[in-house]
Amino acid sequence: MDPSTPTRDPAPEPAAPERAGAGPAATAVLTPDLWRPRERRHHERVDALLADHLDRRRRGIAHPVEDFLFTYYSHRPAQLRRWHPGAGTVLLGDDSADRSGDTYRAVRAAGPDGRPAPGRTLDTAAFAERRGATLDFVAALLGAVRTRAPHLGCFGLHEWAMVYRLPPERLRHAAVPLRLGPEGTDRVVETHRVRCSHFDAFRFFTDAARPLNRLQPTRADQADLDQPGCLHANMDLYKWAYKLSPGVPSELVVDCFELARDIRVLDMRASPYDLRAHGYTPVEIETPEGKAEYVAAQRAFAERAAVLRDRLLAACARLSAG
Repeated sequence: MDPSTPTRDPAPEPAAPERAGAGPAATAVLTPDLWRPRERRHHERVDALLADHLDRRRRGIAHPVEDFLFTYYSHRPAQLRRWHPGAGTVLLGDDSADRSGDTYRAVRAAGPDGRPAPGRTLDTAAFAERRGATLDFVAALLGAVRTRAPHLGCFGLHEWAMVYRLPPERLRHAAVPLRLGPEGTDRVVETHRVRCSHFDAFRFFTDAARPLNRLQPTRADQADLDQPGCLHANMDLYKWAYKLSPGVPSELVVDCFELARDIRVLDMRASPYDLRAHGYTPVEIETPEGKAEYVAAQRAFAERAAVLRDRLLAACARLSAG
């Protein structure tokens, strides 16, 4: 997918607010004829996104690009497929009881005829009690990143620093050749300015590469260093979305998944690995033309991520408001 592909609009919801029994007012009450089609569309969308991965998994075939979305990130395919409307929405109907346990609570809300009808809604108080620390961290991190201008000068060198001076048998993707060979790969790292601000990329640098990085990020200073041009910070919008599920609408979680999938392709095309056998043309970041191609794609991804970041911050605000 082209990085400039706009993220799809959030699914529309009824505008009229209704009160869902005791507790905070819900922003919407959805009758089964409204929420079941949303759930069905979500299932169809996720099934299409997961089909190739699940087929490879059944056959025991590894993929050096796409498996990352299911190994580095802990959200399982079945969890991604499950639909949730997010905070502040009541689902009417008997089958809303499928959302049981302490995440949802039973309520009665006005149905189409105006009479109270059974339904379920997210228990925001219970959610805040269990995940309040995560909610606060995510809101603070995304809010901080939002205030910064994107830095677009890293050229994806983090992937090169992860293999710098490694013997071939220790490469993460040992079955995939290095496009420039070991010596050529090391030379790219040594002749470029390495400036990686994202801790979860930096922690995979080789021991020899760590001192070459202009920054030495830690988990403690992540909110101070993450920035909106970083591919990995933007991929991680998916992580923050699913960590706040079911408080975040599932449509938003999948939007973030799609962004992470598309960024992952650029991340690996610009890496030292030669992935042409898998259908990926390289972005040759060691050349002026490759640098320009990388920056253009990085800028487009930053623009897509900004929209999703704002939607996640709005979801955090709804959860915090209860």
